[in-house]
Amino acid sequence: MVTFDPIDRYAPQREYMIRHDLRGRDIRDARVLEVMGQLPRENFLAPQYQSAAYEDNPVPIGLGQTISQPYMVALMTQCLRLVGTEQVLEIGTGSGYQTAILAKLCKKVYTVERFDELSVRAQSVLSSLAIHNVEYAVGDGSCGWQSPLLFERIIVTAAVPRLPEPLVMQLQEEGILVVPVGDDYSQTLMTYQKKGPQWIESDVCGCRFVKLIGKYGFPPSE
Repeated sequence: MVTFDPIDRYAPQREYMIRHDLRGRDIRDARVLEVMGQLPRENFLAPQYQSAAYEDNPVPIGLGQTISQPYMVALMTQCLRLVGTEQVLEIGTGSGYQTAILAKLCKKVYTVERFDELSVRAQSVLSSLAIHNVEYAVGDGSCGWQSPLLFERIIVTAAVPRLPEPLVMQLQEEGILVVPVGDDYSQTLMTYQKKGPQWIESDVCGCRFVKLIGKYGFPPSE
């Protein structure tokens, strides 16, 4: 059950988000709903954008990046089917909001961000919220984690033209990978589950994300 602090000025907006934008659609994972009903999304945004924290839209976070709409954050998290024991690789730290949700729902998060400024900012916010089960890296997220680890779950919070081979290699047997795949303008949110030599794939819905720039993603803009 989600509870709200009566002196929290954003509590009504957060409650509306849970009831209307998440539970009112197809978000049924009780743990996801509980965490998103308690986590202060406004803390991950610059002051001028905090009033829009709980609108069901992406919000700019600087450097051409955005914090995804709450519904998409919830949907991607729900697709991971976390039970709390997993090590999760996140590609695209961004504001750190998705990172924080994952950290509340799994054993440990490894997160890679292209921009050092965003990574540093996210680390500061998560530290202020006493979230410490996260390891951060700055670099090309399309290449996966910097050392040879295997992950039970991988989430990519930017679009790729095709499934990056390094992420395939770093996904553990029976693991789940959630990623938007497509071109510059539209993508399909996909889930992949590793089953021996085979992959079970499913298209979840249409979506639109900023591009993942990197060796196995999109090339940098000219």
